[in-house]
Amino acid sequence: MAVDAAIHDALVLTVDDRNRLYERGTVLVDDGQITEVRKSRDSDADITAQHVIDGDGKLVMPGLVNAHTHLELTPLIGAFSDLGLLEMMGSMTALYGRLGEGEFDYLAAAGYELAALNFLVGGVTTVNSMDVRPGAGAETFGEAGLRGFFGQAITDLFWDVPVDEQFARARAFIDEHHDTYDGRIRATVCPHDDWSCTRELWERTADLAAEYPGLLVHTHLLELEESNTMARSNGAEDSLALLDDIGLLDDRLVAAHFRVADDGDVTRIAEAEASVAHCPSVFAYWNPDAEMQWTPVPELRAAGVDVGLGIDDHYWHDSYSMFGEARQARLAANVKRTAGQYSSMELVRMLTIEGARALGVGHEIGSIEPGKHADLIVLDVDKPKFTPLTNVPAHVVNNAAPADVETVFVDGDVVMRDGVPTTVNVSAVQERAEQAVERFSDETGWEIHIGGAELPDAVETLRNIPKRGPSRLVSRLAVQSARDKFPF
Repeated sequence: MAVDAAIHDALVLTVDDRNRLYERGTVLVDDGQITEVRKSRDSDADITAQHVIDGDGKLVMPGLVNAHTHLELTPLIGAFSDLGLLEMMGSMTALYGRLGEGEFDYLAAAGYELAALNFLVGGVTTVNSMDVRPGAGAETFGEAGLRGFFGQAITDLFWDVPVDEQFARARAFIDEHHDTYDGRIRATVCPHDDWSCTRELWERTADLAAEYPGLLVHTHLLELEESNTMARSNGAEDSLALLDDIGLLDDRLVAAHFRVADDGDVTRIAEAEASVAHCPSVFAYWNPDAEMQWTPVPELRAAGVDVGLGIDDHYWHDSYSMFGEARQARLAANVKRTAGQYSSMELVRMLTIEGARALGVGHEIGSIEPGKHADLIVLDVDKPKFTPLTNVPAHVVNNAAPADVETVFVDGDVVMRDGVPTTVNVSAVQERAEQAVERFSDETGWEIHIGGAELPDAVETLRNIPKRGPSRLVSRLAVQSARDKFPF
């Protein structure tokens, strides 16, 4: 028997419907698909294959799914780490406004490359990214052999980019990049959020989504207390009612965060068969309100909602690790509520199959089963940190790290073997990222160095913050808050 790849005598964590775990298992791959998953036989070491991996001391599991992220500013990792919340938000608003105007394309290009490299070596085989100008990201991840959903953020209250221009660019991006790289790269429709978009923009977004019925609609939903306030300003009872009014509350919706959702919101999103991307690290690092509730993930999962994990703006909290995101999900929920919010296997599923289902591709990836695309990662677990190797799911979500990933398959192709990426020039990516940061510093006055970062003074930041959109946002929220407090 000849196949493209054979992994034998390995621990195999299938994440199938029965969560089967083979202590000594074999996975066969041919023509991009998983063809066989079973207990190993003594003769498996003699299987003829282009890639044969002796799985002794290895763990095979599905590739990780990053269900919500932003990639363009990846080279600025470390630059925001020690800022105050308002300083960080102000500087980011200014940067995104300038990205929207077409500046810093070199930084974004380097950011996509650096993100692709770091996610690849860390076992992340699929991303769902919302960015300002996502074309370079789609091409970079496609060339790296990775799988990705990409969409252009659209908003009329966050920056000053003309709305007609935004929709024209979004449509052009979809037409050029959707279903490219053998179907690994797909486009999405991305209204930015429910607190910086007017009803008119939401209605235009619904029209765009209707033009492309096969695309996901990816947005930040119920992220902040202001979400429902803006919805009332937009003539709806709340955010979900607004989406329902315009026809976007359905199974195409991927809602990032959903943090301030109540029981009624959980019921409605479950009935709509929409999905949620939970991003614990970014809110654990940049929590705007200590009294704000934590995302009701256990209630969402109990209601049948597919909940994936997302790393969000990894350069805000200095981590590319999706394993760490699973650990953070547990720790933050247990601190905010009480111990025992998740089992380890539930978190493994959120890293893999539930993330895939949230993106509408659970029938294609997310578990190790015959007929699915061969998106697989192989971890070296023959290490002191994994000794004794008991409770494998707990080791994965509490103990594993990107450095433990040894080999990565996407669509059956080897994109990393024995710790060496095969589709990315590592040193060239590093060099371009360093050059991009140097140029960015020269152009903006940001001082980024080995000891941290110093931003330009507040006056300079305010000068670069978009004016018309944010001023309209603030005034709409203020007026609606007054109406809520003093009905008339």
